[in-house]
Amino acid sequence: METNDSLTVILISGVAAMLLLFISLLLIFIFTQRKKLQFQRAMQDLQQNQQSQLLEAAVQSEETERLRIAEILHDDIGVVLSAAKLYFSSVDTHAWPQEEQKAHKKGNHLLDEAVQKIRGVSHNLHSAILQGFGLNAAIEHFMQQITGLQELTLHLKLDPEYVTSNSQQDILLYRILQELVQNIIKHAQASVIYLSSQFSGNQLEMFLQHDGRGLTQEEFEELRFQKEGLGLKNIQNRMGMLSGVLQFSYLKPLYHISIRLPKSS
Repeated sequence: METNDSLTVILISGVAAMLLLFISLLLIFIFTQRKKLQFQRAMQDLQQNQQSQLLEAAVQSEETERLRIAEILHDDIGVVLSAAKLYFSSVDTHAWPQEEQKAHKKGNHLLDEAVQKIRGVSHNLHSAILQGFGLNAAIEHFMQQITGLQELTLHLKLDPEYVTSNSQQDILLYRILQELVQNIIKHAQASVIYLSSQFSGNQLEMFLQHDGRGLTQEEFEELRFQKEGLGLKNIQNRMGMLSGVLQFSYLKPLYHISIRLPKSS
């Protein structure tokens, strides 16, 4: 009887010891997993902070260089062209032969066009409107300039609910839209462009459509790795900084480009 009691005690003690060991191991595992999760979260926070700092540094560096070039165009080249225009216009051509008068008039017109284009390029390089009045105002100004220089019909519908909260993000998005629109004008030979935006929750979406010769997603992925696709590569790099999604598609009769990104990355 005593032997059976001793075996029972030993068995219970063994089970208790095993249970205690199991509980200890389980607690150690849980503690380790918690530490691991905390470390992963800390690393994610660090990466997000680094990405934010990289975004800010990249935007500031690019905008500083753009501002420098814009000032050169406006203050130096623009002034020279304006002075040339003034002297050119002061010439009395009434006694000139008709052909020379036509040439002078043509040259005067070309100077006017050059001055306007220099001003347009200078304004596009400068982000003062964006920083002062927001993304929507900057887009409207840019698109008005584009349609003023091109035989192009524009349909613009921007969501008024969107208010700038992250200037670096908006500058990057503005530069992406500039590059896309300029590519459409240069390569797609479009006659109509539709540009709209929608802000819902914490996500901003931009939709760009045109009737020219555009790209599908497969063509975009292929071209951006080629030498002549440097502009597309820059667009993709900017989208990566924004943690956004850029998609190309074709739904007859229009080519579609969509941009989706959180309001604050």
